[in-house]
Amino acid sequence: MHPNALLELTTELLRSVLKFDAPADGLVSLFFRKHRDLGPRERHTLAETTYTVLRQRLALNHLAQSGHGALERRLALLAWQGNEGFLRGALKPEEQQWLAEVSQIDRDTLPDKLRHNLPDWLANPLREALGDEFWPLVKTLSEGAALDLRVNVLKGKRDEVQAQLLAAGIEAEPTPFSPWGLRIQGKPALNKLPMFTGGVIEVQDEGSQLLALLVDPKRGEMVVDFCAGAGGKTLALGAAMRNTGRLYAFDVSGHRLEAMKPRLARSGLSNVHPAQIAHERDDRVKRLVGKIDRVLIDAPCSGLGTLRRNPDLKWRQSPKALEELKTKQLAILLSASRLLKPGGRLVYATCSLLAVENEAVAAAFEAERGQDFEPVAAQQVLEAAHVERAGELVQGPYLRLWPHRHSTDGFFAAVWSKR
Repeated sequence: MHPNALLELTTELLRSVLKFDAPADGLVSLFFRKHRDLGPRERHTLAETTYTVLRQRLALNHLAQSGHGALERRLALLAWQGNEGFLRGALKPEEQQWLAEVSQIDRDTLPDKLRHNLPDWLANPLREALGDEFWPLVKTLSEGAALDLRVNVLKGKRDEVQAQLLAAGIEAEPTPFSPWGLRIQGKPALNKLPMFTGGVIEVQDEGSQLLALLVDPKRGEMVVDFCAGAGGKTLALGAAMRNTGRLYAFDVSGHRLEAMKPRLARSGLSNVHPAQIAHERDDRVKRLVGKIDRVLIDAPCSGLGTLRRNPDLKWRQSPKALEELKTKQLAILLSASRLLKPGGRLVYATCSLLAVENEAVAAAFEAERGQDFEPVAAQQVLEAAHVERAGELVQGPYLRLWPHRHSTDGFFAAVWSKR
């Protein structure tokens, strides 16, 4: 493809994504379906340039002010993630001079807001929570994430799968905490590998695997994944149950549950029962009150723990949305907690970095239902589930995963036992 054409496509994609009216990953996928003639290198350049703009938006907007022409084109030039020699073939002389001048600016001298590239409502609580670790977190969030896999324990062993991946030309390392995980640098094509099509491996962040390990379901139990989505944790739970017992996968979105079906078919699980519910007080939920051994609530949340993968979220979320989410999270937690039998385990989790969705919701739940539920230390549960170095994963009684500390997405989880 001619350099001018690729630069124009990048500008077009940025124009769509920077409206912030839909998730960036979906818009990028839609763009690629529209332009099926693009090769792998061209897709990589388009996607990575777009995500670099999203990660560094405030700084790049500031630097772009000194240029001329369409803003999206200037942003594409500043964030370009393709071959630089190729890019020069698309540049006008004045653009080449402008880029050379901008490249001389020391970004470490820019104001803090342009260096961390976070909205104030997000940066301020993170600074307060992390202190000196704020800037290491910022650095990590500005980078891409590795690709984590979960080995389906019904169909394979981690060391054997690692060897099979290596034979296929893919280097993988065991994840440091999850006994099920393998980590791959880069983005190799996995979807045609027999290991993938045969359900031996699933793409799943190590942090998400640790949530399933916190639930630690046993053979023959009755378990509910209350906000199952597309089923990543559901499949991990079902495999941990060794395909016995009964595992309900509830979600309000039929579309998300539909996306689970091919994954469920590959997994070999027959103990999973997906069901769409209208809300947390649905009759399907009420029929199970007092009958369930373990409940996982991976609650709807801001998703800010996934900023390495979804940097647009920091521009699409708002303080008002966080307050609405907190109300919804507590309502779901209160309703789902009624499903448990005495001695049953309740796990509340989010992929958020913010206390307002995490510790604050856990405290509100205990204030309302504390007489019925006893807090359980996450470290104790993780150690019982054979998670190595479990003490590194907790803050107080809670699981607290940070991208810069643990190389996972950001996760929180609280555990209770029904009295």
